[in-house]
Amino acid sequence: MTAAEAAPEPAAVPRALEVDPLLDDPATRIVVCCGAGGVGKTTTAAALGLRAAERGRKVVVLTIDPARRLAQSMGIEELDNTPRRVPGAGTDAGGELHAMMLDMKRTFDEIVEAHADPERARAILANPFYQSLSAGFAGTQEYMAMEKLGQLRARDEWDLIVVDTPPSRSALDFLDAPKRLGSFLDGRLIRALMAPAKVGGRAGMKFLNVGMSMMTGTLGKLLGGQLLRDVQTFVAAMDTMFGGFRTRADATYRLLQAPGTAFLVVAAPERDALREAAYFVERLAAEDMPLEGLVLNRVHGSAATGLSAERALAAAENLDGARMVDQGDGQTRVGGPAATSPEAPAPEPTTEVPPADAELTAGLLRLHAERMQVLARERRTRDRFTELHPDVPLAEVPALAADVHDLTTLRAIGAHLATPRQDR
Repeated sequence: MTAAEAAPEPAAVPRALEVDPLLDDPATRIVVCCGAGGVGKTTTAAALGLRAAERGRKVVVLTIDPARRLAQSMGIEELDNTPRRVPGAGTDAGGELHAMMLDMKRTFDEIVEAHADPERARAILANPFYQSLSAGFAGTQEYMAMEKLGQLRARDEWDLIVVDTPPSRSALDFLDAPKRLGSFLDGRLIRALMAPAKVGGRAGMKFLNVGMSMMTGTLGKLLGGQLLRDVQTFVAAMDTMFGGFRTRADATYRLLQAPGTAFLVVAAPERDALREAAYFVERLAAEDMPLEGLVLNRVHGSAATGLSAERALAAAENLDGARMVDQGDGQTRVGGPAATSPEAPAPEPTTEVPPADAELTAGLLRLHAERMQVLARERRTRDRFTELHPDVPLAEVPALAADVHDLTTLRAIGAHLATPRQDR
Protein backbone atom coordinates (compact mmCIF):
# COMPACT_ATOMS: atom_id res chain seq x y z
CA MET A 1 0.00 0.00 0.00
CA THR A 2 1.39 3.36 -0.98
CA ALA A 3 1.56 6.33 1.37
CA ALA A 4 -1.12 8.05 -0.67
CA GLU A 5 -3.41 5.03 -0.29
CA ALA A 6 -2.76 4.87 3.45
CA ALA A 7 -3.50 8.55 4.06
CA PRO A 8 -6.97 9.22 5.52
CA GLU A 9 -9.48 10.91 3.30
CA PRO A 10 -10.11 14.56 4.14
CA ALA A 11 -13.38 15.33 5.90
CA ALA A 12 -16.20 16.42 3.67
CA VAL A 13 -16.62 20.19 3.52
CA PRO A 14 -20.13 21.11 4.70
CA ARG A 15 -22.41 23.23 2.58
CA ALA A 16 -22.15 26.95 3.33
CA LEU A 17 -25.02 28.55 5.22
CA GLU A 18 -26.49 31.22 2.93
CA VAL A 19 -27.44 33.94 5.38
CA ASP A 20 -28.27 36.84 3.04
CA PRO A 21 -30.80 34.90 0.92
CA LEU A 22 -32.46 33.78 4.16
CA LEU A 23 -32.70 37.34 5.50
CA ASP A 24 -33.74 38.82 2.15
CA ASP A 25 -36.56 36.33 1.56
CA PRO A 26 -39.85 38.06 2.48
CA ALA A 27 -41.27 34.63 3.32
CA THR A 28 -38.84 34.40 6.25
CA ARG A 29 -40.75 35.90 9.18
CA ILE A 30 -39.08 34.35 12.26
CA VAL A 31 -35.44 33.41 12.89
CA VAL A 32 -34.76 31.57 16.16
CA CYS A 33 -31.18 31.46 17.48
CA CYS A 34 -30.81 28.56 19.85
CA GLY A 35 -28.05 26.58 21.50
CA ALA A 36 -26.24 26.08 24.77
CA GLY A 37 -25.43 28.97 27.09
CA GLY A 38 -22.38 31.14 26.50
CA VAL A 39 -21.93 30.44 22.78
CA GLY A 40 -22.89 33.88 21.45
CA LYS A 41 -26.62 33.54 20.73
CA THR A 42 -27.35 37.14 21.73
CA THR A 43 -24.58 38.57 19.55
CA THR A 44 -25.63 36.37 16.63
CA ALA A 45 -29.27 37.44 16.94
CA ALA A 46 -28.30 41.13 17.11
CA ALA A 47 -25.93 40.85 14.12
CA LEU A 48 -28.58 39.06 12.04
CA GLY A 49 -31.21 41.65 12.97
CA LEU A 50 -28.92 44.54 12.07
CA ARG A 51 -27.89 42.99 8.75
CA ALA A 52 -31.52 42.29 7.81
CA ALA A 53 -32.56 45.86 8.71
CA GLU A 54 -29.75 47.33 6.63
CA ARG A 55 -30.88 45.19 3.71
CA GLY A 56 -34.37 46.68 3.89
CA ARG A 57 -36.30 44.52 6.38
CA LYS A 58 -38.33 45.85 9.30
CA VAL A 59 -36.90 43.81 12.15
CA VAL A 60 -37.44 43.33 15.86
CA VAL A 61 -34.92 41.41 17.97
CA LEU A 62 -36.32 39.73 21.08
CA THR A 63 -33.60 38.89 23.58
CA ILE A 64 -33.70 37.17 26.94
CA ASP A 65 -30.16 38.05 27.96
CA PRO A 66 -29.53 39.08 31.58
CA ALA A 67 -26.14 40.64 30.75
CA ARG A 68 -27.83 43.46 28.77
CA ARG A 69 -25.03 43.41 26.18
CA LEU A 70 -27.51 43.90 23.38
CA ALA A 71 -28.63 47.32 24.60
CA GLN A 72 -25.04 48.48 24.99
CA SER A 73 -23.96 47.33 21.52
CA MET A 74 -26.99 48.99 19.91
CA GLY A 75 -26.52 52.32 21.64
CA ILE A 76 -29.72 52.04 23.69
CA GLU A 77 -29.56 52.97 27.35
CA GLU A 78 -31.91 50.22 28.46
CA LEU A 79 -34.11 47.54 26.92
CA ASP A 80 -37.44 46.51 28.39
CA ASN A 81 -40.61 44.68 27.42
CA THR A 82 -41.45 47.24 24.72
CA PRO A 83 -39.69 47.21 21.31
CA ARG A 84 -37.45 50.27 20.91
CA ARG A 85 -36.07 51.70 17.67
CA VAL A 86 -32.31 51.38 17.27
CA PRO A 87 -30.93 54.69 15.96
CA GLY A 88 -28.68 54.56 12.93
CA ALA A 89 -29.66 51.05 11.85
CA GLY A 90 -31.27 50.28 8.51
CA THR A 91 -32.20 53.83 7.53
CA ASP A 92 -30.39 53.93 4.14
CA ALA A 93 -32.12 50.84 2.75
CA GLY A 94 -35.51 51.71 4.16
CA GLY A 95 -35.38 49.03 6.84
CA GLU A 96 -35.77 49.47 10.58
CA LEU A 97 -34.32 47.72 13.61
CA HIS A 98 -36.14 47.48 16.93
CA ALA A 99 -34.96 45.61 20.00
CA MET A 100 -36.51 44.50 23.27
CA MET A 101 -35.66 42.42 26.31
CA LEU A 102 -38.21 40.00 27.69
CA ASP A 103 -39.62 40.91 31.09
CA MET A 104 -41.25 37.60 31.98
CA LYS A 105 -43.26 38.97 34.93
CA ARG A 106 -44.55 41.92 32.93
CA THR A 107 -45.49 39.58 30.09
CA PHE A 108 -47.40 37.34 32.53
CA ASP A 109 -49.13 40.44 33.94
CA GLU A 110 -50.14 41.50 30.43
CA ILE A 111 -51.73 38.09 29.83
CA VAL A 112 -53.74 38.39 33.04
CA GLU A 113 -54.83 41.93 32.25
CA ALA A 114 -55.84 40.95 28.70
CA HIS A 115 -57.85 37.84 29.64
CA ALA A 116 -59.49 38.72 32.96
CA ASP A 117 -61.93 41.44 33.99
CA PRO A 118 -60.36 44.31 35.95
CA GLU A 119 -61.50 43.10 39.39
CA ARG A 120 -60.29 39.54 38.87
CA ALA A 121 -57.04 40.80 37.31
CA ARG A 122 -56.32 42.91 40.40
CA ALA A 123 -56.95 39.88 42.64
CA ILE A 124 -54.61 37.70 40.61
CA LEU A 125 -51.82 40.28 40.40
CA ALA A 126 -51.95 40.83 44.17
CA ASN A 127 -51.92 37.10 44.99
CA PRO A 128 -48.62 36.05 46.65
CA PHE A 129 -48.54 32.68 44.89
CA TYR A 130 -49.03 34.35 41.49
CA GLN A 131 -46.22 36.78 42.26
CA SER A 132 -43.88 33.86 42.98
CA LEU A 133 -45.06 31.93 39.93
CA SER A 134 -44.68 34.86 37.53
CA ALA A 135 -41.24 35.80 38.85
CA GLY A 136 -39.42 32.51 39.01
CA PHE A 137 -41.39 29.31 38.47
CA ALA A 138 -39.39 26.74 36.49
CA GLY A 139 -40.16 27.15 32.81
CA THR A 140 -41.93 30.50 33.17
CA GLN A 141 -39.22 32.44 31.32
CA GLU A 142 -39.28 30.06 28.36
CA TYR A 143 -43.08 30.01 28.29
CA MET A 144 -43.25 33.81 28.37
CA ALA A 145 -40.68 34.01 25.56
CA MET A 146 -43.09 31.91 23.48
CA GLU A 147 -46.00 34.14 24.56
CA LYS A 148 -44.12 37.29 23.56
CA LEU A 149 -43.14 35.78 20.22
CA GLY A 150 -46.81 35.00 19.56
CA GLN A 151 -47.80 38.56 20.51
CA LEU A 152 -45.19 40.13 18.22
CA ARG A 153 -46.19 37.92 15.31
CA ALA A 154 -49.89 38.71 15.82
CA ARG A 155 -49.22 42.47 15.76
CA ASP A 156 -47.73 42.15 12.25
CA GLU A 157 -45.74 45.37 12.66
CA TRP A 158 -42.45 43.72 11.68
CA ASP A 159 -41.71 41.54 8.70
CA LEU A 160 -38.91 39.72 10.55
CA ILE A 161 -38.63 38.66 14.20
CA VAL A 162 -35.24 37.43 15.45
CA VAL A 163 -35.43 35.50 18.73
CA ASP A 164 -32.53 35.01 21.12
CA THR A 165 -33.63 32.01 23.19
CA PRO A 166 -33.24 32.03 26.99
CA PRO A 167 -29.92 31.11 28.57
CA SER A 168 -30.78 27.68 29.96
CA ARG A 169 -29.04 24.70 31.46
CA SER A 170 -30.32 22.78 28.47
CA ALA A 171 -30.79 24.22 25.01
CA LEU A 172 -34.01 22.20 24.73
CA ASP A 173 -35.83 24.15 27.46
CA PHE A 174 -37.19 26.64 24.94
CA LEU A 175 -39.13 23.84 23.25
CA ASP A 176 -40.05 21.87 26.38
CA ALA A 177 -40.98 24.55 28.92
CA PRO A 178 -44.33 25.62 27.39
CA LYS A 179 -45.50 22.02 27.45
CA ARG A 180 -44.30 21.57 31.03
CA LEU A 181 -46.04 24.73 32.24
CA GLY A 182 -49.18 23.78 30.35
CA SER A 183 -49.09 20.33 31.92
CA PHE A 184 -48.71 21.90 35.35
CA LEU A 185 -51.68 24.20 34.80
CA ASP A 186 -53.75 21.30 33.49
CA GLY A 187 -52.50 18.82 36.10
CA ARG A 188 -54.34 16.87 38.74
CA LEU A 189 -53.30 19.11 41.62
CA ILE A 190 -54.57 22.26 39.89
CA ARG A 191 -57.83 20.56 38.92
CA ALA A 192 -58.31 19.32 42.48
CA LEU A 193 -57.65 22.77 43.91
CA MET A 194 -60.00 24.23 41.33
CA ALA A 195 -62.87 21.87 42.16
CA PRO A 196 -64.24 23.70 45.26
CA ALA A 197 -64.42 26.97 43.34
CA LYS A 198 -66.29 25.26 40.53
CA VAL A 199 -68.83 23.68 42.92
CA GLY A 200 -69.28 26.94 44.82
CA GLY A 201 -71.28 27.90 47.93
CA ARG A 202 -71.81 25.57 50.87
CA ALA A 203 -71.42 22.51 48.67
CA GLY A 204 -68.01 23.71 47.68
CA MET A 205 -66.98 24.30 51.26
CA LYS A 206 -68.33 20.89 52.22
CA PHE A 207 -66.36 19.30 49.39
CA LEU A 208 -63.26 21.15 50.52
CA ASN A 209 -63.69 20.21 54.17
CA VAL A 210 -64.60 16.56 53.59
CA GLY A 211 -63.39 15.40 50.19
CA MET A 212 -60.04 17.23 50.33
CA SER A 213 -59.30 17.16 54.03
CA MET A 214 -56.52 14.58 53.74
CA MET A 215 -54.90 16.23 50.74
CA THR A 216 -55.09 19.77 52.10
CA GLY A 217 -53.86 18.57 55.47
CA THR A 218 -50.79 16.99 53.88
CA LEU A 219 -50.19 19.98 51.61
CA GLY A 220 -50.69 22.32 54.53
CA LYS A 221 -47.89 20.55 56.41
CA LEU A 222 -45.61 20.64 53.38
CA LEU A 223 -46.37 24.12 52.08
CA GLY A 224 -47.83 25.90 55.08
CA GLY A 225 -51.48 26.80 55.56
CA GLN A 226 -51.15 30.36 54.24
CA LEU A 227 -49.37 29.29 51.05
CA LEU A 228 -52.03 26.64 50.42
CA ARG A 229 -54.78 29.24 50.81
CA ASP A 230 -52.88 31.54 48.40
CA VAL A 231 -52.67 28.72 45.86
CA GLN A 232 -56.37 27.96 46.17
CA THR A 233 -57.27 31.65 45.81
CA PHE A 234 -54.99 31.92 42.77
CA VAL A 235 -56.51 28.83 41.16
CA ALA A 236 -60.05 30.08 41.75
CA ALA A 237 -59.22 33.45 40.16
CA MET A 238 -57.37 31.92 37.21
CA ASP A 239 -60.00 29.26 36.50
CA THR A 240 -61.18 30.76 33.22
CA MET A 241 -57.63 31.38 31.95
CA PHE A 242 -55.95 27.98 32.26
CA GLY A 243 -57.20 26.69 28.92
CA GLY A 244 -55.85 29.79 27.21
CA PHE A 245 -52.29 29.08 28.31
CA ARG A 246 -52.27 25.68 26.67
CA THR A 247 -54.06 26.99 23.55
CA ARG A 248 -51.58 29.84 23.03
CA ALA A 249 -48.58 27.58 23.71
CA ASP A 250 -49.85 25.11 21.13
CA ALA A 251 -50.47 27.91 18.60
CA THR A 252 -46.95 29.31 19.02
CA TYR A 253 -45.47 25.82 18.78
CA ARG A 254 -47.25 25.34 15.45
CA LEU A 255 -45.95 28.76 14.36
CA LEU A 256 -42.39 27.55 14.99
CA GLN A 257 -43.03 24.54 12.76
CA ALA A 258 -44.63 26.52 9.95
CA PRO A 259 -42.98 27.75 6.74
CA GLY A 260 -41.44 31.16 7.31
CA THR A 261 -39.65 30.11 10.52
CA ALA A 262 -35.94 29.25 10.48
CA PHE A 263 -33.90 27.82 13.35
CA LEU A 264 -30.20 28.56 13.58
CA VAL A 265 -28.26 26.44 16.06
CA VAL A 266 -25.41 28.49 17.54
CA ALA A 267 -22.32 26.81 18.99
CA ALA A 268 -18.65 27.30 19.74
CA PRO A 269 -15.95 25.01 18.30
CA GLU A 270 -15.75 23.09 21.56
CA ARG A 271 -16.70 19.49 22.28
CA ASP A 272 -19.45 20.16 24.84
CA ALA A 273 -21.04 22.98 22.83
CA LEU A 274 -21.09 20.95 19.61
CA ARG A 275 -22.41 17.90 21.43
CA GLU A 276 -25.31 20.06 22.65
CA ALA A 277 -25.71 21.44 19.13
CA ALA A 278 -25.88 17.92 17.68
CA TYR A 279 -28.51 16.98 20.23
CA PHE A 280 -30.56 20.04 19.33
CA VAL A 281 -30.27 19.34 15.60
CA GLU A 282 -31.64 15.86 16.19
CA ARG A 283 -34.44 17.18 18.40
CA LEU A 284 -35.46 19.83 15.86
CA ALA A 285 -35.68 17.13 13.20
CA ALA A 286 -37.79 14.96 15.50
CA GLU A 287 -40.17 17.88 16.17
CA ASP A 288 -40.39 18.84 12.48
CA MET A 289 -38.84 22.23 13.19
CA PRO A 290 -37.25 23.99 10.17
CA LEU A 291 -33.49 23.95 10.76
CA GLU A 292 -31.58 26.37 8.52
CA GLY A 293 -28.04 25.68 9.66
CA LEU A 294 -25.29 25.92 12.27
CA VAL A 295 -23.45 29.11 13.25
CA LEU A 296 -20.02 28.33 14.68
CA ASN A 297 -18.79 31.29 16.72
CA ARG A 298 -15.31 32.25 17.96
CA VAL A 299 -13.40 30.15 15.46
CA HIS A 300 -9.65 30.72 15.61
CA GLY A 301 -7.58 31.22 12.49
CA SER A 302 -4.05 32.00 11.38
CA ALA A 303 -2.45 33.69 8.39
CA ALA A 304 0.54 31.32 8.62
CA THR A 305 -1.07 27.91 8.31
CA GLY A 306 1.84 26.74 6.14
CA LEU A 307 4.03 26.52 9.26
CA SER A 308 2.89 23.49 11.24
CA ALA A 309 3.01 23.25 15.02
CA GLU A 310 5.70 20.55 14.82
CA ARG A 311 8.00 22.64 12.60
CA ALA A 312 7.46 25.74 14.76
CA LEU A 313 8.37 23.83 17.94
CA ALA A 314 11.43 22.30 16.27
CA ALA A 315 12.64 25.72 15.14
CA ALA A 316 12.10 27.11 18.64
CA GLU A 317 14.14 24.29 20.14
CA ASN A 318 16.95 24.91 17.65
CA LEU A 319 17.06 28.58 18.59
CA ASP A 320 17.06 27.69 22.29
CA GLY A 321 19.92 25.24 21.73
CA ALA A 322 21.99 27.79 19.84
CA ARG A 323 21.31 30.39 22.50
CA MET A 324 22.48 28.04 25.28
CA VAL A 325 25.79 27.41 23.46
CA ASP A 326 26.25 31.12 22.79
CA GLN A 327 25.95 31.97 26.48
CA GLY A 328 29.69 31.21 26.96
CA ASP A 329 30.94 34.57 25.69
CA GLY A 330 27.81 35.91 24.07
CA GLN A 331 29.36 35.66 20.59
CA THR A 332 30.06 31.99 19.86
CA ARG A 333 27.64 30.27 17.51
CA VAL A 334 26.85 26.58 17.24
CA GLY A 335 29.31 25.23 14.67
CA GLY A 336 31.38 28.47 14.88
CA PRO A 337 35.17 28.77 15.03
CA ALA A 338 35.41 27.80 18.70
CA ALA A 339 33.69 24.52 17.94
CA THR A 340 36.15 23.42 15.22
CA SER A 341 39.70 22.06 15.21
CA PRO A 342 42.52 23.68 13.16
CA GLU A 343 42.37 20.72 10.80
CA ALA A 344 38.62 20.99 10.27
CA PRO A 345 37.38 22.67 7.09
CA ALA A 346 36.13 26.19 7.49
CA PRO A 347 32.39 26.30 8.26
CA GLU A 348 29.98 27.76 5.80
CA PRO A 349 29.04 31.34 6.67
CA THR A 350 25.94 31.63 8.86
CA THR A 351 23.90 34.53 10.11
CA GLU A 352 24.26 35.22 13.78
CA VAL A 353 21.05 35.78 15.76
CA PRO A 354 21.49 38.00 18.82
CA PRO A 355 20.42 36.14 21.98
CA ALA A 356 17.59 38.56 22.72
CA ASP A 357 16.16 38.18 19.21
CA ALA A 358 16.54 34.41 19.38
CA GLU A 359 14.59 34.31 22.65
CA LEU A 360 11.81 36.49 21.23
CA THR A 361 11.65 34.46 18.00
CA ALA A 362 11.48 31.19 19.92
CA GLY A 363 8.63 32.55 22.04
CA LEU A 364 6.70 33.63 18.96
CA LEU A 365 7.22 30.23 17.37
CA ARG A 366 5.82 28.54 20.46
CA LEU A 367 2.79 30.85 20.45
CA HIS A 368 2.24 29.98 16.80
CA ALA A 369 2.51 26.27 17.63
CA GLU A 370 -0.14 26.67 20.34
CA ARG A 371 -2.43 28.47 17.90
CA MET A 372 -1.99 25.73 15.30
CA GLN A 373 -2.81 23.10 17.92
CA VAL A 374 -6.00 25.01 18.79
CA LEU A 375 -6.91 25.19 15.10
CA ALA A 376 -6.36 21.46 14.69
CA ARG A 377 -8.47 20.67 17.76
CA GLU A 378 -11.31 22.94 16.59
CA ARG A 379 -11.21 21.42 13.10
CA ARG A 380 -11.41 17.88 14.49
CA THR A 381 -14.34 18.84 16.70
CA ARG A 382 -16.13 20.55 13.81
CA ASP A 383 -15.46 17.64 11.47
CA ARG A 384 -16.94 15.16 13.96
CA PHE A 385 -20.14 17.22 13.94
CA THR A 386 -20.26 17.46 10.14
CA GLU A 387 -19.67 13.71 9.80
CA LEU A 388 -22.73 13.09 11.97
CA HIS A 389 -24.80 15.83 10.30
CA PRO A 390 -23.46 16.31 6.74
CA ASP A 391 -26.66 18.00 5.55
CA VAL A 392 -26.50 20.89 8.05
CA PRO A 393 -25.13 24.07 6.38
CA LEU A 394 -22.41 25.88 8.30
CA ALA A 395 -21.32 29.48 8.82
CA GLU A 396 -18.20 30.38 10.80
CA VAL A 397 -17.51 33.60 12.70
CA PRO A 398 -13.87 34.19 13.69
CA ALA A 399 -12.82 34.92 17.24
CA LEU A 400 -12.54 38.69 17.62
CA ALA A 401 -9.81 40.50 19.50
CA ALA A 402 -12.30 42.70 21.39
CA ASP A 403 -15.81 42.36 22.79
CA VAL A 404 -18.83 43.39 20.77
CA HIS A 405 -19.71 46.88 21.95
CA ASP A 406 -21.24 48.85 19.05
CA LEU A 407 -23.05 48.65 15.71
CA THR A 408 -19.77 48.61 13.78
CA THR A 409 -18.71 45.37 15.46
CA LEU A 410 -22.17 43.87 14.93
CA ARG A 411 -21.92 44.75 11.23
CA ALA A 412 -18.57 42.97 11.05
CA ILE A 413 -20.08 39.85 12.59
CA GLY A 414 -22.98 40.01 10.15
CA ALA A 415 -20.51 40.23 7.27
CA HIS A 416 -18.67 37.16 8.56
CA LEU A 417 -21.97 35.29 8.84
CA ALA A 418 -22.76 36.07 5.21
CA THR A 419 -19.29 35.15 3.91
CA PRO A 420 -18.82 31.53 2.81
CA ARG A 421 -16.54 29.74 5.23
CA GLN A 422 -12.99 28.90 4.23
CA ASP A 423 -11.06 25.92 5.50
CA ARG A 424 -8.28 27.14 7.72
